[in-house]
Amino acid sequence: MRNLLLAVCLALSFAAAAQDTSGPRLTTTAVNTYQMRPGDVLRILVWGQEEASGEFQVDERGVIEYPLLGEINTEGLTIGDLRARIREGIAQMFREPFVTITPLFRMSVLGHVNRPGLYVVDPTLTTFDVVALAGGTSPTGSLRKVRLLRGGERIQLDFEEQALAGRTLSEIGVRSGDQIVVGRPWLTAQDLGIVLSIVQIAISSVILIRTF
Repeated sequence: MRNLLLAVCLALSFAAAAQDTSGPRLTTTAVNTYQMRPGDVLRILVWGQEEASGEFQVDERGVIEYPLLGEINTEGLTIGDLRARIREGIAQMFREPFVTITPLFRMSVLGHVNRPGLYVVDPTLTTFDVVALAGGTSPTGSLRKVRLLRGGERIQLDFEEQALAGRTLSEIGVRSGDQIVVGRPWLTAQDLGIVLSIVQIAISSVILIRTF
């Protein structure tokens, strides 16, 4: 019985170590060259000008409503392109305006976390930071089982997944609409307790039967 339990544990460990290589591959993306997509939220800051600053969502047409310039079509533009366009547009209103734009991603955090849901996150965060925003992992969750999904399909990263802890969302190419899913280990401490209880019951039953 002891050897059987050991064999089961080893089999589960090998299964957990297997990597899924299916799905689209992401490449490293710098924030300045990021091309905006519907669903993104843009944090635009014009230093010293509160009326020209704020957060603006890219709608389904790829357009943002910027108060001083009206509708701006972001389709095909990078963050750097949009910054230049806004700076040029408000240059007649403000002297040498200093403009910064930070794209914020709308992401779902699902699975074994304490507060699953939709979050608007800064691309300078890591995936583990986003999990922390969702209340961290639940008692059954594991940071070793974090997956990135796009349209329900697993995203294949361009580096070892173990490096997720030190990579920002922009560095791994995450975008709005992606999902972070926290899974559970193949064998948790709770599962092991149940297995050991079953084994103990089985042994007790065998001993009891042999006494008759």
